[in-house]
Order: sequence, then C-alpha cells, then structure tokens
Amino acid sequence: MKKAVKPLLALELFILLSAFFSFSFFINLQVAFLSSFFIIMGSMYAYKNMVSAKIKNEDVEEQKDELDRVLDPYELDDDAPINKKPIEELDLKAIVKEEKKKIKLLNLSDIKKGSSASFSAYRLVPYLFLIIAFIALKNNELLDIAVYLPSLLLGIVAGYITMRES
Repeated sequence: MKKAVKPLLALELFILLSAFFSFSFFINLQVAFLSSFFIIMGSMYAYKNMVSAKIKNEDVEEQKDELDRVLDPYELDDDAPINKKPIEELDLKAIVKEEKKKIKLLNLSDIKKGSSASFSAYRLVPYLFLIIAFIALKNNELLDIAVYLPSLLLGIVAGYITMRES
C-alpha cells in the first residue's frame, strides 16, 4: 500500500500546482481525476469483496473460459454424443426436450448474485460524486471539456495502479 501512496501523493501535488496556472484548469483536473479515481477504486474493491465472499462460501463453480462462453453459450459443440442409436431410431422430440432443460434461464437468485458488486455503495457513491461534480462545474461555468476528459483517463490509470499495488 505504501508503494501506491507515494505516486498518488506526487500526482496530487502536480494537480495542486496546476492551481497556479489557472483555477479553471485546476478544478477540472481535480474533479475529473478524483471522480474517475474513486470509481475505479470502488469498482475494483467491490469486485474483490464479491470474489472473496464467493470463495469463503465455497460458491465457486468451474466455468468455461470467456471465449468459449461467447462462441458456444448453449454447449452445442460438446464432444459427448447425444445418442448412439442410428438416426432413424432417434426420438427427436425427447432430444429437444432434454437439450432445452440444459439451457439456464435468468432467475432472481442469479440476478442477486450478479448485482451484488454492481449495486454496491463502493460503486454508487463515486458515480454520484461524478454526476454532481460535473453538474456543479457546468452550472458555475467552470467546465472545460478539453481538460476534463483527459483528466478522467489520469484518474483511471492512477486508480488501477493503486488497486493493483494493494
């Protein structure tokens, strides 16, 4: 954690020094940086907590890798034969019913599992800060998009590096 704090303090010192250049530049840089930094930190922390909770509850199931899940969501390319009977003797209706049972439908418990990190306060509060700060800059006629947008990238990179170190 100490490794992550030193670069962060140096970056914050640079942001504070920009106040001598222009207040508008400083406030856009500071608000955008903090918004994106807190969003990345909160998202990664919420996701880390969700994964830790699943490991603790031993709720980890073996999953196919992401590419296989996208290319073959219904596991149609499995090597396991459906039936070893000749084609004339196959009961196609029974095979279709059996394959339909394998398809997982979205249910409430799956939604709860997937949304625990999405609707975490660690993620929602930084997004709320982003929206309110953006509106405040716009209403006070201080918003400079040419400074604001690149500053978002700066916060994203800093947040990622900080969470990777911790």
